Amino acid sequence: MFLLLVFLSLFFCCLVDEVKSVSVMEGDSVTLYNNVTDIQKAHLILWSFVTRGTPIARVNREANRVSVFDDVHDGMFRDRLQVDDQTGSLTITNITTQHSGLYQMTISGKQKASYRFSFAVYARLPVPVITSYCPQNSSSSSVSTCVLLCSVMNVSHVSFSWYKGKSLLSSISVSDLNIRLSLPLEVEYQDTNTYRCVFNNPITNHTQHLHITQFCHKCSECVCCCNVSEAVIRLVISGLVGVATVAVLAYDIRSDVRDEQKKRSQTPSDYH
Repeated sequence: MFLLLVFLSLFFCCLVDEVKSVSVMEGDSVTLYNNVTDIQKAHLILWSFVTRGTPIARVNREANRVSVFDDVHDGMFRDRLQVDDQTGSLTITNITTQHSGLYQMTISGKQKASYRFSFAVYARLPVPVITSYCPQNSSSSSVSTCVLLCSVMNVSHVSFSWYKGKSLLSSISVSDLNIRLSLPLEVEYQDTNTYRCVFNNPITNHTQHLHITQFCHKCSECVCCCNVSEAVIRLVISGLVGVATVAVLAYDIRSDVRDEQKKRSQTPSDYH
C-alpha cells in the first residue's frame, strides 16, 4: 500500500511539473492559459514568474478581486500584464527578450494543481546582406570562381544556410552571439543555377534569392581594371608633382633676376 501511494505521488508530480513550450517574437503578445474544466471551481489563481521567483498576478474569486504585480523587477512587466478573471489566462503584451523564462499557473480550490510554461522570446531578424569578392589567388587569369558572403549583424539563436535550388549546400547555427555572422559560398562564374541564403530562428525566416551574374564578375577583369586605374592615378600624381616642381624653379629664377636688376639699378646712386 505504501509503495502504491509513493507511485501515485510521483505520477501526480510528473503531471503537475509538465512544461508547455511557448515561442513568440519580440514586440508581440502572448496569452498563457490551461484548458481545464475545474478552473471555474477554483477560488484562487496565482501566476508566478518562476525564473525570478516572483508572483506577478492573482485572481481571488471569493473576494472578486484581480491583482497585478507589474512593478516587480524594475518594472519589466509594467503596463504589459492582463488577467482574465473568468478563465484565469495571463496575457503579456509588447514582449521583450527579458521576458523569456519559466511561468507557473497555480490553481487552488477543492484540489490544487500547477501548470508550467517555458516561454521563449526571439528578437526580430534583420535582412541578410549578400556581397562577393575574389579568392586570394584571383590574380591568375585562369580563376573562374568568386566567393559569395551572406552576412547579418547582432543575432542570436539563429541558423544560416545556403541552398542551390532545393538542395542544402552549407549551414551554421549559433545560440549566444552578438557580432557579425557570415556564411561563405564559392561558386563558378558560368553557373546558371539560382541560389538563396536563408536566415531563420524557430519563429520566422528571411530569404535572399540571387543569380551569380548579379554579384560575380571576372576576378581577372577586376584585377586588370584595378591595375589600369592604379597606373592612371600614379601618372596623374607624377604629372602634378612635375608641374609643381617646374613652377617652383621658375619662381626662384624670376626672383633671382629681379634681385639682380634691382642691384644694378641702385649701383650708380651709391657713388654720388
